[in-house]
Amino acid sequence: MPTVATKRQYSLAIWLFALGYFVSYVPYSGLSKAVTSGLLTGGRAVSVASIIPAASVSTAVTVVSLITVLGWWRYGRKRHILGLNIALPKQQAFISGTGFAIIIITTTLAYSFSGVSIILALVLMRAGVLSMSPFIDWVYHRRVRWFSWAGLVISLIAVLISFAGTKDYHLSLAALLNLGAYLFGHALRIPSMTKVAKVPGKELARSYFVEEQSIAMPVLVLIPAILAVLASGNLAAQLRFGFAHLFDPSFAPFAWSIGFFYAALGIFLSFLYLDCRENTFCMPLFACSSLLSGIVASYLVMWFAHGPVPNDAQLVAALVIIAALLVLSPLHHLPLYIRQLREALSEERLKLVKVTSTSTEAAPSISASQAECFITINFTPIREILRKH
Repeated sequence: MPTVATKRQYSLAIWLFALGYFVSYVPYSGLSKAVTSGLLTGGRAVSVASIIPAASVSTAVTVVSLITVLGWWRYGRKRHILGLNIALPKQQAFISGTGFAIIIITTTLAYSFSGVSIILALVLMRAGVLSMSPFIDWVYHRRVRWFSWAGLVISLIAVLISFAGTKDYHLSLAALLNLGAYLFGHALRIPSMTKVAKVPGKELARSYFVEEQSIAMPVLVLIPAILAVLASGNLAAQLRFGFAHLFDPSFAPFAWSIGFFYAALGIFLSFLYLDCRENTFCMPLFACSSLLSGIVASYLVMWFAHGPVPNDAQLVAALVIIAALLVLSPLHHLPLYIRQLREALSEERLKLVKVTSTSTEAAPSISASQAECFITINFTPIREILRKH
């Protein structure tokens, strides 16, 4: 179990990961729903099982290529066996990688069920993940700060608002089983990450990521391949069709694009999860980003593929999500910033603001201790530009 420092170090990189996840999830979810609904294939709906082979191969190729280009294979743990350096991921990375492969497959499946909208699929999946995050922190004795609790509660409110605005609540047994498998994948992945990798520093995060992906990507391709060969029934037939038509121009380009965008969002999400902050902070940030992307994707599908019109509840949920993001952002320190500013002014550590109108006017002399507090605003360049125009 990693040692959690009393005073932890945080960076704003997690917000870049959340942004990258949002940008990647919009085309992923939109394409998944549009293709399986026939909105991009001339009215001919393509079964998700037919898409999974190409999407899985695309995801695996994209992730492996990125790790190779970045030269990150050196971070993976290796053992010298029979004169060869063989990759040997940790037990937690093996469990986590298996869970990640399950998450990828079940996420794509979630958008394919009849009567299940993008928002409903997102709501059901995110509600489960949000609920388990404080429990995992409690198990691993991680401190949960007040704004993480606040972000969690507000995120759950957004989930409930989205759920209330859904017209069709019908879920088939297959959809419920898929949801259970999705949550099971997170139950494998998040505790494993929390146990060994959610600590400050890039080295351990990259090492864990490489080891996890070395398991997840082969499993991602092997699961549908094994089912296609050994299973029977309609699902196996569709998987076999997908493997036989990996480059079918009628739908394969969409499937490969879905896989590419999932690889991108999976990478961003992995490092968001690996941030040293508590899960009760990371999960609401992930849920808010994905719910917001789902709402945006719903409108894009409506505008460009003539999909169903999103309801007003989704707009309300979007506003609540923004409120949750503001609470989770550094703005929750705003009272502290205001207090520090007032103290600086009262103690005359910030007391001199000089606005100069000419470049030749010299600023008044100040002591070395005041130098960092001295601000000069020179309007001469702006004035010269206005004169010329």
